[in-house]
Amino acid sequence: MFENKKILILGMARSGYEAAKYLSKYNNTIILNDGGSRDKQDQDKLKELESLGVTLIFDSHPDDLLDDSFDYIIKNPGIRNDHKYVVRAKELYIEVINEVEMAYRLLPDDVTLIGITGTNGKTTTTTLTYEIIKKSGKRVHLAGNIGYPLCSFLDKLESGDIIVMEVSCQQLANVKEFKPHIALMTNLSEAHIDFFGSYEAYKEDKLKIFNNQTDLDIAIVNIENDDVMNGISDINSNVKYFSSKREINGAYFKDDKLYYYDEFIISRDEFLLKGNHNVENALAAIMIAKEVGVDNESIISVLKTFTGVRHRLEFIDKVKGVSYYNDTEATNTKCTTIALSSFDKNVILILGGLERGQDFHDLDNFIGPVKEIVGIGECRDRVKEYGDSIGIKTNTFEKLSEAMDYINSVVVDGDIVLLSPASASWDQYKQCEDRGDEFRDIVRRFKNVN
Repeated sequence: MFENKKILILGMARSGYEAAKYLSKYNNTIILNDGGSRDKQDQDKLKELESLGVTLIFDSHPDDLLDDSFDYIIKNPGIRNDHKYVVRAKELYIEVINEVEMAYRLLPDDVTLIGITGTNGKTTTTTLTYEIIKKSGKRVHLAGNIGYPLCSFLDKLESGDIIVMEVSCQQLANVKEFKPHIALMTNLSEAHIDFFGSYEAYKEDKLKIFNNQTDLDIAIVNIENDDVMNGISDINSNVKYFSSKREINGAYFKDDKLYYYDEFIISRDEFLLKGNHNVENALAAIMIAKEVGVDNESIISVLKTFTGVRHRLEFIDKVKGVSYYNDTEATNTKCTTIALSSFDKNVILILGGLERGQDFHDLDNFIGPVKEIVGIGECRDRVKEYGDSIGIKTNTFEKLSEAMDYINSVVVDGDIVLLSPASASWDQYKQCEDRGDEFRDIVRRFKNVN
């Protein structure tokens, strides 16, 4: 299938690197093109690819690069389908896929593929599911949008292995045959309109995760999400449900307890992650774990100890009675509303970052637990305007470190300091994870000093 072919890999990143490395073993002619600067790439990886015979073209997308001699384009998920090479490929009848589709076509038949997607919660659900299955002793691999390209596992797979894979909307945009044995949709809400052009196009893309399933495959969905339920009305899968609001024939939350088909699993107060959205994530993970034969002991053990995915409403520490949460991945107001709904009171909220015209009034219906707002970054003046407009004490600082020094001077026992900026980080950081790492380091410094 991918042997003795001429292949253009469009975009470096992790998936492009892994795809090029894997395909180079099968006598393919590979050209990897990335419009970014060569100097900003990992030079060791570039040397490795060149030693494998991969031709590297950086800094531009030459108009004369693509012709009908190519058999495939393997496109980075972050590159839009209106890119000139993708458009030209359609004219030349060259198949355009991505690393996920490529790797799927090469998967052995005797492994179980679990695909998890949704607007929110997919990373937590994917990680939680992986940890539960791993705890049970089964051979399991964590793959996909969470940072581990699927093709990087192809040479490691053994019969009976399980792959737990986070699948993003951008990855689903260029799949054709991809079909998980178990596909889970956490929820659907408006997102990534800049990439897809409309919410309808985004929903259609997300629902592709079910398109190739048959009645031998399982779809697990959030019964409380109308857009999900409307979207699966004609799928062929064996559909199963979870609910955080009522007792159903499936996994559900009732009387502060989590159940699987009326079987009690764990009490809410034993599960560490805050927020109703994390109840949904746990129910979803339980559903998947049960489908692959995981015992209750393993499920309960992980739910009692799992502290969350780094940078996503991650509990950092409690210092002198003050709890610190790192939600730096909340780069839009929707994510910040989810974080705020996890707390009842005494929240000092750190807002701000890159100025993208975000409307902080989207937070109005969720701002009740907030006692004070601290604005940071490029849009801090608008954070101040927002706080003043709703009557909440607000102070602003350019740097996170300055804001944290101020917060340390005013916090009292019982306060919650929440970094959930509703803003991207590119005004001061290369990536939002760097902002979260700085937050964590400052909290640790507070603990050591105090």
